[in-house]
Amino acid sequence: MVEIALAPDSVLRELGARLRALRLQQNLRVQDLAADSGVSPRTIDRLEAGHSVGTENLVRVMRGLGRLQAFEAFVPLPEVSPYEIARLRGKVRQRASRRARD
Repeated sequence: MVEIALAPDSVLRELGARLRALRLQQNLRVQDLAADSGVSPRTIDRLEAGHSVGTENLVRVMRGLGRLQAFEAFVPLPEVSPYEIARLRGKVRQRASRRARD
């Protein structure tokens, strides 16, 4: 894995380069990906150049590349702690009541 700088513009450039490489690996032209994604070719050009294009457009392009599942690794669902599970479960009965049996 490539270590990237924390500056937002560096991250966007790296993201754009990776998306371009992925598009080329799939032998897709910008126009084809634009049609599949529902975004303009200019948006894809801007994304691949490292410019900010908005979250919705990024999601559309990722879907067009067949990589929407990558967001699962990117932003995984938060894990629930054992303490939280116990709290959500409520109080667990510790003993029986003293009522008479029939």
